[in-house]
Amino acid sequence: MAINRTPVLKRCRQLGLDPVVLGYSSKKESIRQPKRRRKESEYGIQLREKQKTKFVYGVQEKQFRGYFKKAKAMPGVTGENLMRILESRVDNVVFRLGFARTRKEARQIVTHGHITVNGKRVDIPSLRVRPGDVVAVAPKSKDLLVIKSALISNERVQVPAWLEVDIEKLQASVLALPTREQIDLDINEQLIVELYSK
Repeated sequence: MAINRTPVLKRCRQLGLDPVVLGYSSKKESIRQPKRRRKESEYGIQLREKQKTKFVYGVQEKQFRGYFKKAKAMPGVTGENLMRILESRVDNVVFRLGFARTRKEARQIVTHGHITVNGKRVDIPSLRVRPGDVVAVAPKSKDLLVIKSALISNERVQVPAWLEVDIEKLQASVLALPTREQIDLDINEQLIVELYSK
């Protein structure tokens, strides 16, 4: 799998993203003068929106294109379907619940088998949750330092309304798939739909 080794804060600056969206603090302020950008083409704007979405969710091009095809085949608005698919990935759910500080950390926690879905251990970050699923920290992993420190630093994390969390038991229920209004990301998914429709 391809790995993007560009520093996170630099990539955020390139894509016009606030690092807080990814779970990083933006303490480091840049003293460099902003470059004067020439006027972006319509294609450039659409491409930037796609790159931003891929970067936020940590998805590579091939997988992202697959998600777009699934979203297009589903009933409803394609762009909203795409966002719903990305948001229902188990690594994103772990991040949203505050069990990890960043989505990258959440992916690693899932890959190492520290998360269960409906009592079964999972190690595939792209696994999609469904309404009624119970996502929990595996019993043997409840004392993991990485999860404990995430919970301390994420005390004020706003858990979305489509998830119901029990911090004492370190588990959560998926009440429903998220609506577009419940996804608090500054992404214009319609531009992605236009890009792939060319």
